[in-house]
Amino acid sequence: MTNKVRVRFAPSPTGPLHIGGVRTALFNYLLAKKHGGAFILRIEDTDQKRFVPGAEQYIIDALNWCGIPFDEGPGKEGGYGPYRQSERKDRYKKYALELIKSNQAYYAFDTEESLNSLRVEAEANGDVFVYGPKNRASLRNSLNLSAEQTEALLLQDEPYVIRFKTKAGRQVSGNDLVRGVVQFESDLLDDKVLFKSDGMPTYHLANVVDDHEMEISHVIRGEEWLPSLALHWQLYEAFGWNPPEFAHLPLILKPSGPGKLSKRDGEVGGFPVFPLSWEKSTGYREAGYMPEAVINFLALLGWNPGGEQEVFALEELIEKFDLERVQKSGARFDPEKTKWFNQQHLHKSSPESLLPSLKKGMEQAGIEHKWSDESLIQVVRMVQERAVFAQDLFGLSSYFFEAPQAYDPKAVEKQWKPTTPDVLNRLMVFWPQEERFDAGVAEQVIKAWAAQEGVSLGAIMAPLRLSLVGALQGPHLFDIAAWIGREETMRRIQRALDQLS
Repeated sequence: MTNKVRVRFAPSPTGPLHIGGVRTALFNYLLAKKHGGAFILRIEDTDQKRFVPGAEQYIIDALNWCGIPFDEGPGKEGGYGPYRQSERKDRYKKYALELIKSNQAYYAFDTEESLNSLRVEAEANGDVFVYGPKNRASLRNSLNLSAEQTEALLLQDEPYVIRFKTKAGRQVSGNDLVRGVVQFESDLLDDKVLFKSDGMPTYHLANVVDDHEMEISHVIRGEEWLPSLALHWQLYEAFGWNPPEFAHLPLILKPSGPGKLSKRDGEVGGFPVFPLSWEKSTGYREAGYMPEAVINFLALLGWNPGGEQEVFALEELIEKFDLERVQKSGARFDPEKTKWFNQQHLHKSSPESLLPSLKKGMEQAGIEHKWSDESLIQVVRMVQERAVFAQDLFGLSSYFFEAPQAYDPKAVEKQWKPTTPDVLNRLMVFWPQEERFDAGVAEQVIKAWAAQEGVSLGAIMAPLRLSLVGALQGPHLFDIAAWIGREETMRRIQRALDQLS
């Protein structure tokens, strides 16, 4: 096996990629990039009955949107292909027959009806039927049929499966990079099916063979695959191959209550669980999340970089990532925290990169575009810190482009005093006389005027903000006034006087 780090993300194209799958892909990607290795996408499509058209392309699109594209995979040959298991199926039978030849696997001809009968009988006795070391000698397989009987059944095209021959009375153990030493008692294991007479391997055989042939150095996958580890270790041993390093990631848990995060949790809670939209389910992309934020919060679901820092760029995650800091226990998913991560990354974005989102909001609102990009970027810069999503930008800045049509009644009741009209009328006489109308000068001038006139700043600022914005919100008041200009500022003050006095 190569000394180079080679990892793979191996989803089945049976539907959309769950956010837990994205996290698995991310952890593989981070390890590969930290060590200058290769991140491989392998499509495990041996179960053609569950194949969903479009799912493979969805997986590729999702990885690309997240900013974690694969180095090798479908359409990106790297010398270890093909990268779809359905295109590799001719090679699996050879390996299954090798195990039969070395007496580490056997043909089983039991019908589904006979096995179901045994399951029902065991259940009636309060037991669970396990096809394995304890009972295989009494079942219909090549271990207790003669070689001639077995050959005859094969020539008659009798349906069969090839099962792995688990060794009895031993302990199967090894090291997991997340969980430490993991042990299994072989007498409690079943003889898993590796290959079927229809020519298709099961997940277990195909997975191990492909990882060996693709020289995978580390297998990073979800906790749900931990029970399969006993068989996979035994398969590597049976073939005489060195196994890769294994790391089983903790589950992503529901926001509350027991169990892992599911599509239904997203539907009930009103948050995405898929990276991109699929059928009626909204994805993180369509909900307005930035890919940088999605990657950031996923990285911290089950991995602790140490220290107080929470907001990371992808390059920082790559630098800090270490499988030894992945936790064993499940990681609780927090929808509100995901929004916080998006807000933090949006705040770090350049105003220029957010300009298209503001323009889109203006277009949807029917605002005629008559401002320069430079002016609009100034608006983005002023409201950016208040936005959670890029699509919030227009809602937070609409008063820059249109005078308020209504005024917050609670703010009016509290801040529009009987003396307010007199103060604003006097201000309208004084303010336009000033030569400069930029924010810094305007603030100094108004404060000096208020002191001279004996008017408190509170009596000016709140009514003035109501006049310009329609509510007690928004960025620095004099930045707003300077951006909309002298004439529009006076027009809005007069409008408020006419409607509220």
